[in-house]
Amino acid sequence: MAISKLNFNSLNVTPSASLAIGFDSGADDLETGAGGGSMVFISKFTSDGSDATATFTNIDSTYKEYIFIIKNIHPETDGTQFTVNFRDGSTAYDATKTSSGFNAYHLEDGSASALGYDGDADLGQGTGVQRLAWNIGNENDENIGGSLHLFNPSSTTFVKHYISQMQHNNNNSYSNNQYVAGYCNVTAAIDGVQFKMASGEIQGGTITLYGIT
Repeated sequence: MAISKLNFNSLNVTPSASLAIGFDSGADDLETGAGGGSMVFISKFTSDGSDATATFTNIDSTYKEYIFIIKNIHPETDGTQFTVNFRDGSTAYDATKTSSGFNAYHLEDGSASALGYDGDADLGQGTGVQRLAWNIGNENDENIGGSLHLFNPSSTTFVKHYISQMQHNNNNSYSNNQYVAGYCNVTAAIDGVQFKMASGEIQGGTITLYGIT
């Protein structure tokens, strides 16, 4: 029996669409949704210059992974912390969390640098805010950029993991690259995420939420 070969060039689809097309379960037809995941825009917070919080309540079972992209977030208070917390079905952002973090830094003039564990970013069954970036500078050109991944937040079986990476220029002219990871140790679904500064307001920048298909 001869083997038939499929000529990819005979499929009249765009390059992006071709990534989502494959054989169906019977291998006798094509179906969509077979390719790799893509980022789907959900919502965007844009600071008006005087925001106490940036809150997202559109977290549900539609996606198994959510990504928050942080751009040019500027604090009112010098040396403050950028934080996050999670809502697990109530009105409060106080989900129980366990986490760890580390920090890499390099002084602007090149005279000092280090990489190390940072216990102040840790939580052990804590309900308070999770630090994502700390010692942030508030000069006009200083800001935070980074991302937070939240995995399978609607699961009522497993804990809900999160991973964060933030880069900022701190209040002592360091380049700080800070990593935090942990999990919400609750069986209830996570249905809301809230960012805020430990002191003062968010005075600029955007946070964009995407779902991963």
